[in-house]
Amino acid sequence: MSNPNPIGVFDSGIGGLTVVKALRDQLPNETIAYLGDTARVPYGPKSPETVQRYALELAHMLMHKNAKALVVACNTVSSVALPLLTRKFSVPVIGVIEPGARAALQATRIQHVGVIGTRATIRSGAYERALRASNNNLRVSSRACPLLVPLIEEGLLDDDVTDRVILRYVEPLLADGIDTLVLGCTHYPLLSAAIARVLGPEITLVDSAKNCASAVQETLDQQSLRSPSTKCGELRVAFTDSADNFLNVARDALQLNFGETELQPLP
Repeated sequence: MSNPNPIGVFDSGIGGLTVVKALRDQLPNETIAYLGDTARVPYGPKSPETVQRYALELAHMLMHKNAKALVVACNTVSSVALPLLTRKFSVPVIGVIEPGARAALQATRIQHVGVIGTRATIRSGAYERALRASNNNLRVSSRACPLLVPLIEEGLLDDDVTDRVILRYVEPLLADGIDTLVLGCTHYPLLSAAIARVLGPEITLVDSAKNCASAVQETLDQQSLRSPSTKCGELRVAFTDSADNFLNVARDALQLNFGETELQPLP
């Protein structure tokens, strides 16, 4: 059994391309339809009800492209809309939080995990709930890092200013004694080298994008949804409004190859 239909991936903007990169690396035979809601980014300051409505609209747009699975490549959406999406659609729906939490639980040696993310993701407590669901004795230290996304979108991936901001954010987590840090925003893998440099080798980084891709592969295998092994997967990228300079930053940093992007107006 196999299914050649595309995997539908969506995000509030362009950061979810880190998940696409991980999917391309792990599942080269799969076609991916990516939809970034650049018309309404950022989602972080918006209410859970608004984020849920946006998520439903994007998921419906991908289902019209015959998506065989939906990947929520956004921590904010994963934190407030995943149960709703799972109820509404018959295809598998995979977010980034559960896979990241599972990987952190496996990585921590002293049962103390740090999480960094947007204000909305940290405020939701979604990572704490996912982590403590499996280990009630686990300590979780969380920190919102609102300046990191703008620095990434400016292309300041290897810059002294970015290093100082990272240090400012993670110093309290290091003082708390974490041994594992979850990158709880799909933009953050673009800063993984800089974050690892600031943290040092004693702290294990958990990249939610890579772990999400592994969860997608597992789900496709379990449900016999993999594309034929002879198929060469394509990458189709669409946005709800014009993309800014960050698209070039992401394309270069991730070494993703895709042609012209499509404009997909909102309904």
